[in-house]
Amino acid sequence: MTIGEVASRSGLNASAIRFYEKEGLLPKPGRSGGRRQYDAPILERLAVLQRARDCGFTLPEIRHLFTGFREGTPPSQRWQTLARKKLVELDELTRKIAVMKTYLTRSCDCRDLQECGQRILRARR
Repeated sequence: MTIGEVASRSGLNASAIRFYEKEGLLPKPGRSGGRRQYDAPILERLAVLQRARDCGFTLPEIRHLFTGFREGTPPSQRWQTLARKKLVELDELTRKIAVMKTYLTRSCDCRDLQECGQRILRARR
């Protein structure tokens, strides 16, 4: 398959496929007449990569998913290992978002920013 065919079938732009190649997340394709030629398994790898991105995994985390485990480690174990870490991050982010929402929904009746700062400092004590 050409990069255009892979892009069409995967729903990604060709530039994204080239980027993932450059980042080492996709194997280097063979070439025919100077054009990239991909085998069908590239679509499955891209599907896994896209799912990982949808789950919020970073490029280094996705690289770890593909290459950071001993050979023969089942995909389920790889996902579970990374998911445990990501869930901790998401729980912390959820906590931070709740605090931010609390601050944003409070009304301010300060006369000026100095008073506002004084109230913030008092609340921290």
